[in-house]
Amino acid sequence: MAIQRKTRKELDKMRIAGRVVHKVLAHCKEICKPGVTTLELDESAYEVFTAQGAKGLFKNYPTYKPGEGFPSNLCISVNEVVVHGIAGDRVTEDGDIVGFDCGVNVDGWCGDSATTVMVGNVSPEVRKLCETTEEILMTAIQNIKPGRKWSQVARLMQNIAEREGYGVVRDFVGHGIGQTMHEDPKVPNFVSRDLLMNDIELREGIVLAIEPMCNLGTGKVRTLADGWTIVTLDNKPAAHYEHTVAVTANGAEILTDGN
Repeated sequence: MAIQRKTRKELDKMRIAGRVVHKVLAHCKEICKPGVTTLELDESAYEVFTAQGAKGLFKNYPTYKPGEGFPSNLCISVNEVVVHGIAGDRVTEDGDIVGFDCGVNVDGWCGDSATTVMVGNVSPEVRKLCETTEEILMTAIQNIKPGRKWSQVARLMQNIAEREGYGVVRDFVGHGIGQTMHEDPKVPNFVSRDLLMNDIELREGIVLAIEPMCNLGTGKVRTLADGWTIVTLDNKPAAHYEHTVAVTANGAEILTDGN
């Protein structure tokens, strides 16, 4: 793996992109109400990040296949959709959970973050799923230290999810990020034989997009006919949270928290 380490100046540039992503997600949370379509949410988010001079990372991804890439500005994933939900005419209803994943590039540097919005009166078990998945993300961030192996962090993440009986999605993982959205290394939210054989030593300047995905039922998923939308195999709800995080001498620095 060719893991790139960023300088302080480069991290500051990534934080600028991170602020835009944070602004977009805050906007989505504010306007995500019963009765709005995912297309309306997507178009409104586009207006927010373009007004900030940012370029979206998702539309037409992968960029080497023009016209065949991802069709939306954001990934908007409702209820049983885990990730890569495509904006359309689906209407948000009371009790839904809506995952928003946003990535932008500002002056050559990327920011990537996701949150799951609880709409109206969400059931207690689904609310707990969301809260626990966000807790898993923050636990990972709090346990990042130079010299620590990623498997140590991933084990903490997996343990919390499995303690609550949630399915841990294994088909999709986090990633390095910098001047492109996807860089080495792959950043799983669980421990596998592959991770233990190719573990990542956390070193100052490494930047990771950490994104736990937990399902209320099985961790297994399937892809819909559109080739993008990923749903839970049992159609139970899924939650997804993500931050772009830099490893520093003192631990971790969140670049997408709006600061």
